[in-house]
Amino acid sequence: MNARLIAFYLPQFHPIPENDEWWGKGFTEWTNVAKAKPLFKGHYQPHLPADLGFYDLRVPEVREQQAALARQYGIYGFCYYHYWFNGRRLLERPFNEVLASGKPDFPFCLCWANENWTRRWDGQEREILIQQKYSEEDDLNHIRWLARAFSDPRYIRVENRPLFLVYRMSSLPNPAATVARWRSEARRLAVGELFLCNVENFPEEHGIAQQYGLDAAVEFAPDCLVLPSPIGRDKWSRLLRKFHLSSSAAFDNHFVDYTTYAKNMLSKPKPDYRRFCCVTPNWDNTARRRRGAVVVQGSTPEAYEHWLSTILSRVRECPEPDRVVFLNAWNEWAEGNHLEPCQRWGRGYLEATSRALRKMST
Repeated sequence: MNARLIAFYLPQFHPIPENDEWWGKGFTEWTNVAKAKPLFKGHYQPHLPADLGFYDLRVPEVREQQAALARQYGIYGFCYYHYWFNGRRLLERPFNEVLASGKPDFPFCLCWANENWTRRWDGQEREILIQQKYSEEDDLNHIRWLARAFSDPRYIRVENRPLFLVYRMSSLPNPAATVARWRSEARRLAVGELFLCNVENFPEEHGIAQQYGLDAAVEFAPDCLVLPSPIGRDKWSRLLRKFHLSSSAAFDNHFVDYTTYAKNMLSKPKPDYRRFCCVTPNWDNTARRRRGAVVVQGSTPEAYEHWLSTILSRVRECPEPDRVVFLNAWNEWAEGNHLEPCQRWGRGYLEATSRALRKMST
């Protein structure tokens, strides 16, 4: 059996009243994507869609096309980002319609993106637009809402348990208590046992799975703990900048080499707890951030294929329930990490995904 490749999926490609108020009428993720500009000669920006165009996720045909494309190249399912703020949900329409309609007939799971929403895209990170507020009552309300999704026959399971991710587990006031509360209520609701994971992105999220009673962790790429040293900050570069002979982009942002970064990810020591690996085709969030962006340079479908193939060769030796690999991401266009076809590479990254899977099966 091949590994199950699960791609993170961003639902912010349709207007909502909150974004209209905070960012301007008609704002969607495409707003950031389309206005991106290259910071230096050869910098790949903007990332523009090819086959699917500037789509609107309120359109059912778009969601069907996405699933068909993912399935064609061997992706097992989507992990939809889920935005829950003390009972208030944002960007919920696409998933609501997926759940209600039964279409597309494509596996899915959820990742609770439990961060405060701030104005970080325009530099005002301290201005909170909507805040996370945690409580015992909210834990119960949340798992009761999730139970409907978990019961869907398309919902992805590990060891026959619904797979649920929490993006910032350490932000919860008492993670272990929330986990215990969710498990107990899921049993009461006849959902059964849950398969709960945290996402290892930020430093405080690493190595906490066992401490909080989780079943596993999910690696995140890029992992900030293993980013290579930035490119373009040597003495010569500083001298050129001093005399205004070079761009300040390298000093305002963090540029790293893709191949070096992939090697760093592959060299991470194996943890003493269960962790699912993650691979990214690229990363460049300059479309969202004026300064302080992380730009991974030198990605190609071939370099991505090598990283993914290496991971799959390792996963091949694992028990079947552990043959799960996350891909970051299906459609994070404003962060430059998308498997969906773009105008530069076409379907190159999807084709690389398919080739890596074929190698695993031979």
